[in-house]
Formats: sequence, C-alpha cells, structure tokens
Amino acid sequence: MTATRRASRPSPARWVVYLGAVLVIAWLATQAFYFTQIALWNDVNPRSTAFMRSDAWRLSQDRPDLPLQHTWAPYDQISRNLKRAIIASEDANFVNNKGYETDAILQAWERNKARGKIVRGGSTITQQLARNLFLSREKSYIRKGQELIITWMLETLMDKERIFEIYLNSVEWGNGVYGAEAAAQYYYRTSAAKLSAAQSARLAVMLPRPRYFDEHRSSAYLTQRARVIARRMGAAELPD
Repeated sequence: MTATRRASRPSPARWVVYLGAVLVIAWLATQAFYFTQIALWNDVNPRSTAFMRSDAWRLSQDRPDLPLQHTWAPYDQISRNLKRAIIASEDANFVNNKGYETDAILQAWERNKARGKIVRGGSTITQQLARNLFLSREKSYIRKGQELIITWMLETLMDKERIFEIYLNSVEWGNGVYGAEAAAQYYYRTSAAKLSAAQSARLAVMLPRPRYFDEHRSSAYLTQRARVIARRMGAAELPD
C-alpha cells in the first residue's frame, strides 16, 4: 500500500512543469489585463496610475498633510508651449518613432554596463507612460522588458495624440504633483492652457527628477537647461 501511495505522488519534474504552467498563465493574464485597460483608455481617461497610487500611499505614511494633486486637462486645453518643450526635452522623434529608439536603448545598455548598474533607460515618451501607468520605480531588466511590451500595446491601440494626452496628465512633476494642470497651478498659479514658453521649458527640464527640482527650484542647471530647451521648442513636431 505504501508503494502504491508513493507511485501516485507527482514527481518533482511534474511539480516543476505544473508551477511553470501556472506562472505562464499568470503572466498571460497580466498581459491581457494591460491590453484591455489600454483599449478602454482610448475612450475613458485613467483615474490614476501605478505611480500615483504608490505616491498616495507614501504620502499617507510620511506626509499626511500633503495630498496628491492631480486634475485632468483635455489635450486641447494644454499649452502648445508645454507640448513642444516636453518633446524637445524628452523625445524629439516622438511623432515618428514606434515607441522606442533602438540607438537610445543600446547607448543606455553600454553606459549601464560600464557603471555596473542601471543608471539610464533610454526611454521614449511612450515608454515613460508605460512605466507610469502600470509598473514600479524599480530599475531592472525584467521591468524594462515588461515596459517594452506595454509600449508596443500603447502604440498599437492608441494614436500618438492620445498617448501624449495621457502622458501629459499622468507624469510626475513634484512631490505628489501629477499632470500638467496640477503642475501649472502648483508652480505658477495658472492653468495648463496659459503656460508660457519659459515656464514650459522649466517644467520640461524637471521631468527626469521632479522631486529634486521641486526642492531645488533655483538650480543653476535647471535655469541653463531650460534656456536650451526653449531654443529647441520651435522645431518640435506635435501629434496634431
């Protein structure tokens, strides 16, 4: 009887196959969730993002006096100055690329390899949006792979204007500050529609390190880099 029981127990190899199948199914279900959400957001504005939810929890623990600031602004109610500044600063070929830039990714890979850690990602606007919507701030090649899959979904299911609209409304601009409207109100006491070229250039330069520049608004680098971006804005192509 003991021998019969032993014979009926699954072998370690079968357990490995079973667990592997479960992981594959879970991964496919996750991709299906992302795909469905993105398809829905063609017609419905996202209420929040993974970054927003993470920050809301962080602020509730560390700064309960500081609420998360976010107000949705339609694409045509956001200054063209800000749109041009962000494209000039973050992704000059946004309108024409497929959501990623192979050269930028390879350059980031070489720099990361030289430094022995991940310091750059070579991300386009669409890749940044993919990360903000669904992923964490953790830097890893696994996360980068998932980011590229979501980027493909965004580029497949949405046009460039919708991608940019969601990006403008979800990107982080300071400690608990998300989206163009909240940033315009927070830094300049104006609406996103009324941002000047100079204001827009400064906001665009803040994007890679928004919390840092929120606390260091008089940074010489911020001022100098904003002047460079202001000069490039005229050549930025918008997805209109």
